Amino acid sequence: RSRFLGLRAPKLFSIVVRGRRAMLCLSSRPWLGYIHQGHFLLTPLSYETLEFAASFSSDQCAEGVVAVAGDALRVFTIERLGETFNETAIPLRYTPRRFVLQPKRKMVIMIESDQGAYTAEEREAAKKECFETAGNGENGNAEQVENGEDDDGNDPLSDEQYGYPKSESGRWVSCIRVLDPRSTQTTCLLELQDNEAAFSICTVNFHDKEHGALLAVGTAKGLQFWPKKSFEAAYIHIYKFKEDGKVLELLHKTQVDGVPLALCQFQGRLLAGVGSVLRLYDLGKKRLLRKCENKLFPNSITSIHTYRDRIYVGDMQESFHYCKYRRDENQLYIFADDTVPRWLTAAQHVDFDTVAGADKFGNIYFVRLPQDVSDEIEEDPTGGKIKWEQGKLNGAPNKVEEIVQFHVGDVVSCLQRASLIPGGGECVIYGTVMGSVGAMLPFTSRDDVDFFSHLEMHLRQEFPPLCGRDHMAYRSAYFPVKDVIDGDLCEQFPTLPMDMQRKIADELDRTPGEILKKLEEIRNKII
Repeated sequence: RSRFLGLRAPKLFSIVVRGRRAMLCLSSRPWLGYIHQGHFLLTPLSYETLEFAASFSSDQCAEGVVAVAGDALRVFTIERLGETFNETAIPLRYTPRRFVLQPKRKMVIMIESDQGAYTAEEREAAKKECFETAGNGENGNAEQVENGEDDDGNDPLSDEQYGYPKSESGRWVSCIRVLDPRSTQTTCLLELQDNEAAFSICTVNFHDKEHGALLAVGTAKGLQFWPKKSFEAAYIHIYKFKEDGKVLELLHKTQVDGVPLALCQFQGRLLAGVGSVLRLYDLGKKRLLRKCENKLFPNSITSIHTYRDRIYVGDMQESFHYCKYRRDENQLYIFADDTVPRWLTAAQHVDFDTVAGADKFGNIYFVRLPQDVSDEIEEDPTGGKIKWEQGKLNGAPNKVEEIVQFHVGDVVSCLQRASLIPGGGECVIYGTVMGSVGAMLPFTSRDDVDFFSHLEMHLRQEFPPLCGRDHMAYRSAYFPVKDVIDGDLCEQFPTLPMDMQRKIADELDRTPGEILKKLEEIRNKII
């Protein structure tokens, strides 16, 4: 077994963790090798680069580590064994919706919004009024409340304990927060007024370099979903960064005729999904200037990704549409769409012809434009093929192919292409509504595909679910599973009895140790 630890030559030190011997590996970052619940784990530590280390024990610190970091001597303890990620909880004012990174300082700019809620100032005023009423003897003993002699601590009406007070459904509260991820401090907080809520956000560099990188935020005022979707007004706010990206200043706001659920930078301009219209804006002195638009999308645009002159648009109910922008004509053309109408919840651009998406029924899928169609589109010098070719039943002239399909079982809320370890390959990370995080890792060799396909087949037969549900039927709940190996099922191999492990290994012409090594290698490619 081998593991890439960093750019420096690794140094190994023996320490004691939870009364058992463990191994501390020091490279560009420190790693801890230990046995947890019968498994050997090699996990990076959330600490700075160390040079030397040794075990340390005292009355105040029974199992500590003393280490040299630069010109400092550090003493620390290792806690929370078995956790894959290091988590830091940051309390927010409202429900976070989306965030982007400020290009230079890597500050996190986040939009938060809630429906049927009160602003933080209104909640504090109502709480203060409640305490004053209690002080007049109308609602309990005020001295007990003020002195904190209450079962719930200093705040007897804690929102975290009892939930936030509810308002009428047509009322929205929202804010824009600039957060420093290194210190977890909020450097700027802008509260949106007049029942306005933010729904989309992106950073954009316009052709006019006067202001540098700007922030675009799409908002809607008085949005209602029942009995009929309606809104009073919708805007696109443009903010400029000040004080090295720590503070936002409003440049101007532009009223639009639909809710802007998606924003994206494109060739020095701003692409906006305004309702069912894809629109291209440029920066003006007092407002955004409309340059061109395409009104042929069926419902609401919820996601926009770009690569070179291609635009990948996700529709709320009709999956993906592939578009192309022709600068000489200043026109946006739709040249391909999906054959299956899917209700999109998340989208991620993968490569020039491929897009990954997730629908609200718990499916993750990848669609790809056929290679011959892609070549025709790129080799069309006049653009006449895109302009005059018509599809059937109001569809696009070309269709994308589904290459991957998998039922996760939970609504996927986000997709992101990333590499979680230095030197590792990219994979598609997804997060779900219930709080789980998963990864879709592409295989690089045909041998791995054959091995894990046969391992999954044997585990389906030898390790059925507790409730008797067929595994393949579950993973194919809405569409047949296609070209995906269930890693969660393969990870159950170490929990099987030894005789069952030997039986499966013999049928695969392997030993149980070789299968465990294969599983560990795949896991190490992700985390």
